[in-house]
Amino acid sequence: MNILTASNIEKRFTNHLALDDVSISVPEGSIYGLLGPNGAGKTTLLRIINQITGPDKGEVIYRGRPMKADDIYGIGYLPEERGLYKKMKVGEHAIYLARLKGLSKSEALKRLKFWFEKMEIIDWWDKKIEELSKGMAQKIQFVVTVIHNPKLLIFDEPFSGFDPINANLIKNEILELKRNGATIIFSTHNMGSVEDMCDHISLINKAKNILSGPIDSIRKEYGSNVFELVFKGDIESVKTRLDENYELVSHNYESGLVKAQIKVNQFSNDNRLLKMVLPAVEVVGFNRLMPSMNDIFIHVVNEYNKSYDLKS
Repeated sequence: MNILTASNIEKRFTNHLALDDVSISVPEGSIYGLLGPNGAGKTTLLRIINQITGPDKGEVIYRGRPMKADDIYGIGYLPEERGLYKKMKVGEHAIYLARLKGLSKSEALKRLKFWFEKMEIIDWWDKKIEELSKGMAQKIQFVVTVIHNPKLLIFDEPFSGFDPINANLIKNEILELKRNGATIIFSTHNMGSVEDMCDHISLINKAKNILSGPIDSIRKEYGSNVFELVFKGDIESVKTRLDENYELVSHNYESGLVKAQIKVNQFSNDNRLLKMVLPAVEVVGFNRLMPSMNDIFIHVVNEYNKSYDLKS
């Protein structure tokens, strides 16, 4: 079941078309990644979903019905451009923001103390916001985004400003939120995070959704015909058994094993390759090499841009 569907969204600012007939469907309980170059329209779509701005055309369906104003209380939104009142103390500012999410003061204090200890920022409770590093301020804004236990979380570049250790901390917290039943939509330029975390993605480029689907299906769709064969034995024994349908791309040695990358042409298949080499060597591993999301991102965007330029 989809918790949210954005259908045929169009948004224009003066002479700039930010979104052009964009649709996404977000399964409940999933992590959904919005990818795309800078200026592609990702943030505009997130702002429309969060009801900060409205679409010129199209609609957003939330839990099977058109989204309403008070649905905002079931959403947590962390924008890319973040701001805190610099002269306020950290604790009182966090309580103020938690109260805006509908929590009582006592409940807000209870939850904030839990999260501040979990994120190792409790010692900053009585400091002023202006004394915080960028990463520390990001942690606080992450906490106040999730403090009211929303079922839908929207993060715009959630890892921006974090060092690798704290980026990993936030990543693990997002995964924990998913395990506890939350649905997460986030935009990112970090393709490693996409591969580690996302169940589904949409790739937006030049205001259009040019690629959508489950991440495993997309990687298979764009997979190459190169297979990695791991075996005990002599590489020459494998070479002599390959016919013109197979090409040894490369090989290396690791811990007494040979790792060979073999390309299969369109007229043959991987099962036949395996049958050919089994009499000659002891096979301990065999799998198709899948492209990274970074490779797919670059390929799809470049191909779309070429066709876009031709049409222009």
